[in-house]
Amino acid sequence: MSEKFDAVDIIRIKRDKGTLSPEQISWTIDAYTRGAIADEQMSALNMAILLNCMSREEISQWTTAMIASGERMDFSSLGKATSDKHSTGGVGDKITLPLAPLVAVFGVAVPQLSGRGLGHTGGTLDKLESVPGWRADLSNDQMMAQLADVGAVICAAGAGLAPADKKLYALRDVTGTVEAIPLIASSIMSKKIAEGTGSLVLDVKVGSGAFMKDEDMARELAETMVGLGKDAGVNTVALLTNMRTPLGLTAGNAIEVEESVEVLAGGGPQDVVELTIRLAEEMLQAAGVPDADPAAALKDGRAMDVWNRMIKAQGGDPRAALPTAKESEVVYAAADGVLLELDALAVGVAAWRLGAGRARKEDPVQAGAGVRMHAKPGALVRAGEPLMTLLTDTPEKFDRAKEALADAVVIGPEGDRPAQQLVIDRIA
Repeated sequence: MSEKFDAVDIIRIKRDKGTLSPEQISWTIDAYTRGAIADEQMSALNMAILLNCMSREEISQWTTAMIASGERMDFSSLGKATSDKHSTGGVGDKITLPLAPLVAVFGVAVPQLSGRGLGHTGGTLDKLESVPGWRADLSNDQMMAQLADVGAVICAAGAGLAPADKKLYALRDVTGTVEAIPLIASSIMSKKIAEGTGSLVLDVKVGSGAFMKDEDMARELAETMVGLGKDAGVNTVALLTNMRTPLGLTAGNAIEVEESVEVLAGGGPQDVVELTIRLAEEMLQAAGVPDADPAAALKDGRAMDVWNRMIKAQGGDPRAALPTAKESEVVYAAADGVLLELDALAVGVAAWRLGAGRARKEDPVQAGAGVRMHAKPGALVRAGEPLMTLLTDTPEKFDRAKEALADAVVIGPEGDRPAQQLVIDRIA
């Protein structure tokens, strides 16, 4: 078949800081998905985009073309508002687990399509798969039925949603172009828009344990994604949130589920509760339910009831004992004082090395592995007190995990109590 454009001409335009037309962009995504553009050509184009960026109109058209590469879901038959949340990923970020059932308490359907962990950031599906019997893979019909009955579903995205993104992401991962903001934004938003949710709240993490270390870049990404949502008619808002320190007191899989259940039972770490409630408020407001009280629904057991139904609907047993690691080792405080820093990246890498994460998509994970923290920044500690417990089934992993934690902890004088703002800004 005769192609409408030539890949080399498209590359040259972006190389020379030009602007691609909507027709050129649509052809590029379609041709790459079909195999008419080679990987090396798309790699060159991705690098040109990373170096020279894209206009708002180009990014919007790129996202539209990614969506057009596959199917679009439609939840209008549910007869109720839909709202979703996407996090750019962090350490100890188990917020989706209590958040989805909490929002569903108020009659808003939550179609949460989630992913698996890669590197130091954990994956929601990996965490939930530590629940005995729970399954991530649902058909579209099963997903719709669960949304109608339970109101919330957390599952894997089907292969039919934005297939161009899957191909492009794999290429970016091995060509040093993951950081290109137009490509990050279109990757995330193409899947979320194709998913068909009516409103979307973005949790854009900032700090050492986040994908975006720099606040200005995180803000640019958030603003770009909010704009893409608006262009597509999806009510979208973003929060910039702090990821200098891990969320909660656990980083792993089963131990994060355990902590999420504590939150659903009305307890749990203050930062996890605070962010869960704040994101629930944003999702409910975006879905047209501004007067709901999510804090009350955590305390009175309504959110826990939805959680139990959601887990059962996907084959899991919410009452079953969660897997535990076979081996543990404690990391102790080296001095008296105030814990000033607990570096999120270091804790995430340690959990990954203990077996809670994976280096490649096909690698297995250990359900019980991870890091349990006994103190967070601001806490008084004494020399010899436990700071963290490392968990794994394979004790030979302890040494490398401890290497990752070598500079993770800073303890200072008792008068120095750090103040860390959890929610940095709101972008709408």
